[in-house]
Amino acid sequence: MKKTILFPTLFLALAISGAEARKPNIVFILADDLGYGDLSCYGQEKFKTPHIDQLAAEGMKLTAHYAGNNVCAPSRCSLMSGKHPGHAYIRNNRGGVGEGGEGQEPVPARELTLPLTLKRLGYALGGFGKWGLGPVGSTGDPNKQGFDLFFGFNCQAVAHNYYPTSLWSNDTRVALNNPNFSAHQKLPPGADINSPASYASFTGNDYAPDVIGAQALKFVRENKDRPFLLYYPTTVPHLALQVPEDSLKEFAGKFPETPHTGARRYLPHRTPRAAYAAMITRMDQEVGRVVALVKELGLDENTIFVFTSDNGPLYDELGGTDTEFFNSAAGFRGRKGSFYEGGFREPCLVRWKGKIAGGTTTDRVTGFEDWLPTLLELIGETNQTPRGIDGISFAPTLLGKKRASRPFLYRETPGGGGQQCARVGDWKLVRQSLNAGPNAAKNPTTELYNLAIDPQETTDVAAKHSDMVEKLIVLAREQHVPSKLWPIRALDENRRATGSK
Repeated sequence: MKKTILFPTLFLALAISGAEARKPNIVFILADDLGYGDLSCYGQEKFKTPHIDQLAAEGMKLTAHYAGNNVCAPSRCSLMSGKHPGHAYIRNNRGGVGEGGEGQEPVPARELTLPLTLKRLGYALGGFGKWGLGPVGSTGDPNKQGFDLFFGFNCQAVAHNYYPTSLWSNDTRVALNNPNFSAHQKLPPGADINSPASYASFTGNDYAPDVIGAQALKFVRENKDRPFLLYYPTTVPHLALQVPEDSLKEFAGKFPETPHTGARRYLPHRTPRAAYAAMITRMDQEVGRVVALVKELGLDENTIFVFTSDNGPLYDELGGTDTEFFNSAAGFRGRKGSFYEGGFREPCLVRWKGKIAGGTTTDRVTGFEDWLPTLLELIGETNQTPRGIDGISFAPTLLGKKRASRPFLYRETPGGGGQQCARVGDWKLVRQSLNAGPNAAKNPTTELYNLAIDPQETTDVAAKHSDMVEKLIVLAREQHVPSKLWPIRALDENRRATGSK
């Protein structure tokens, strides 16, 4: 009987083959209410974000990337489901549905196909930050939508306080060393608005982003030997304005300040501009720690990094931010809650060392629904793309290959009076007041912009291009599927009147 001899070179070849077969890791960092102009690589001049800028220098910068919607929960649902808001389950924020009023409307079972598909493909899945797609124990619980571990804020409303009394680790509350106080209060009458002592009660010992960040790094270390998805939806820079002193002191005296007294909904802050800059730069440092750890573990060339934001910055009157001062929307019209560009056009950076050319830029129109097919194509699993999604892979664009332009981008929300928008090429339709009263079908406003020559949407050209308006209205009508939870009167009435299904 002959013996088979395996030579060392064969063992080496098998080892190399096994190493090459490992699927790339995915690190997806999602900021909260970050504007297009809030990063120095997108034009921010009043503070710097060097670690995030490095992702741009070593990867691709997207200049026409759109969040899934113009507020938190529906934007995240679009990201995780691969569906645009006319088809996605969550189409607006709706909270107070869990035990004790904690948690948002839960997505149904099997709805979030991005994490569920990656889970089926053998990925370890960790989420760290803010969830907002269903209370603990509901069908929208992250553990029931593919995640092995979620650590952070399950509820968006609780996340308004950066010093909460507890965070969630899956279905277990983890106590923090913080006093119990509301994130929605004013300075008491008679308080000295210029004294630091007047603001001392709006802080604590355990800063939630630091605690969450430590758990995210722990997850990477514990899963270094298998492919993983690190989903990192930080709460920064969503209000309230809260940041530890070691970050705040960097900006002490740098900006003219008017104390925020809390009269506009969120917590007071003595130096609101310094706080906003400090929150974003502290987040930038956390991004740097994630990248550094990936490099330290020898995973750099096998890790895809994505950084973007869930919607645009707030209007200043809502809580002490000064997006005009910082030019947070980079000159775009609109803010969070709007379908003008400033409300949902977001910074987006993608880095994959050795695969995506550094220092490159694309103006291809892309959206949150595109991430599911894009990531699956990048990891070599195109055939696993779920049916019934709206996303279109832009992996070829990231890899330097040509691909036809996106045929259209569609958004809708029942919020803000009922809004709808559609973009085809450089033409963009914006419709508002779609939920305005019992005769909503007769009340909508309709605007048309040519973003190629008017990116700030200053000039409505609907009257001059009625044919394009009609084309986009037909497209928008086709993309809207009615939802009992999220009715839009004008669209639903029109659908019933025409007999559309």
